[in-house]
Amino acid sequence: MSKWSNPDEWSKLYRGESCVICLQGRPLHTITELEVSWVAMSEEGILRGNCCLFLRRHAVELHDLAPDVAAAFMRDIQRLSRAIQSSTGAVKMNYEVHGNTIPHMHMHFFPRYVGDPFEGAPINPRRVGGPVYALGEFEMLKQRILSALTE
Repeated sequence: MSKWSNPDEWSKLYRGESCVICLQGRPLHTITELEVSWVAMSEEGILRGNCCLFLRRHAVELHDLAPDVAAAFMRDIQRLSRAIQSSTGAVKMNYEVHGNTIPHMHMHFFPRYVGDPFEGAPINPRRVGGPVYALGEFEMLKQRILSALTE
């Protein structure tokens, strides 16, 4: 059952009153801040280098954003996408915006590789086999992405 089925709970989430991101003050696994966003990256990712970009103010839908905030969010999206691609050598980047589970504006970035578990198909988190990082690889890649974000 979704949170949508309880109108009072959904309304509090939508307004940010019970938003876990807002209550915590930032998402888990935050590695840096950009113009209007936080970048989060976890070793439990499903593809090497996948990240998530969270807007630092509460909003649920893209159409909720003021034009200047939407433009700044797009600059952050482009900046992070470029940093991930240059750091990983991905052949393609996939982007996902949902907000069904955490109704706080965020975008998932999935770098795609030749031979990745989802090659030729959409990403399916239920098909993830095991760890995607070798020992020490996560920290090295995280530092490369952080470095690329400052260039």
